[in-house]
Amino acid sequence: MAEEQTESYLYKLEAVLEEGRLLTVVVIAKSDERAFSTAENNILRHTVAPPQIKELSLVEKKPLGRQGVGFVVETSHFS
Repeated sequence: MAEEQTESYLYKLEAVLEEGRLLTVVVIAKSDERAFSTAENNILRHTVAPPQIKELSLVEKKPLGRQGVGFVVETSHFS
């Protein structure tokens, strides 16, 4: 049997680490469950020591099938 093809989505997630850092993670996945798993894996690869993730939240989810899909990630304020 052929596997049913499902649409991919662009996910923006935020991770709050135990030490108070906030990370924004953007991934492509076919399900919310896979997006969380992929985000956790990317955080582990990004950091030197495995961080304690206090909270991982889904912020935005957009279908990938149309042009111009993206997110704005605010990173800091300048005075």
